[in-house]
Amino acid sequence: QVELVESGGGSVQAGGSLRLSCAASGLTFENYVVAWFRQAPGKERNFVATITSSGRTSFADSVKERFTISRDTKNTIYLQMNTLKPEDTAVYYCAAARTGSGLVIRTAATLFEYWGQGTQVTVSS
Repeated sequence: QVELVESGGGSVQAGGSLRLSCAASGLTFENYVVAWFRQAPGKERNFVATITSSGRTSFADSVKERFTISRDTKNTIYLQMNTLKPEDTAVYYCAAARTGSGLVIRTAATLFEYWGQGTQVTVSS
């Protein structure tokens, strides 16, 4: 059974940094694509970043050049967030989907079947 547990959220001032972690169990990165989404109050859940089974990455335009996504050998996915802005405030979710391709980039939330519980990120101005 796949389980995703996020951590690392918190409050930070604009311009600061945070690193989110997503501890994954019940899957191997060779067969799954993992992504980060975020949802602000009253808004829909939006794509932030993804890393495919082959290590290919993609980012939303709003976070390019500021966020990076990576994974380690212990089944943990990281989202390094730098130069944070108040508009980055949201609940951040880790998501995973089984995939046969390491090249296809998925950005739609409906394409991911496993989700974590979310971690709050608050950026003050």
